[in-house]
Amino acid sequence: MAKITPIHWRKLSRVFKLDGWQLSRIKGDHLVYTKARFERPIVIPKDARVEVFVVLGNLRTAKMSREKYFELLEKI
Repeated sequence: MAKITPIHWRKLSRVFKLDGWQLSRIKGDHLVYTKARFERPIVIPKDARVEVFVVLGNLRTAKMSREKYFELLEKI
């Protein structure tokens, strides 16, 4: 299986948009995405290099598998 590596915030936001998450608001340098039936939002910092622990935390919140993450990442 491929290894999750740091990623640019624009690519990460596109992954979640493909999964149905919608930009709810921008707070400072953070993008906040929401999706129906999910209580917690996804928060993506506007960094050229979003660290792995942020990506993993957002995947856990979105209940997205690693396989689906890489599948959506290939579509970008």
